[in-house]
Amino acid sequence: MRAIDTNILVRLLTRDDQQQVVRAEAFVSKGAWIQHVVLAEAAWVLETVYELEAASIAQAIEMILNHEHLTVQDPQVVTAALAHYRKKPSIGFSDCLVLETARKIGYLPLGTFDRRLGKLDGTQLL
Repeated sequence: MRAIDTNILVRLLTRDDQQQVVRAEAFVSKGAWIQHVVLAEAAWVLETVYELEAASIAQAIEMILNHEHLTVQDPQVVTAALAHYRKKPSIGFSDCLVLETARKIGYLPLGTFDRRLGKLDGTQLL
């Protein structure tokens, strides 16, 4: 299996450069793996650069999870993070992913100064 970088994933999602989209699709057609950090970076790019709303970002992440050629690191963790993000998008997808990764490996509570994140089960607001 191959892995992809954030810029490849963003091209696949935004389709804003047709030449790069064709090359990215050809690369992932043999299967590609997406690390959590790449997924978090892509969500950040979609929000800050492309100015997408949380619902659109959540939909993009859902599409990635269900893509026939893409495999996401710990998809159950991503699914749990996505559920938090859909309920409270102001927290941010990356923070939801940090929490659910910590939960999976049993390193809770997750200490945080973030008041919004600190309201989620499994966190401790400091």
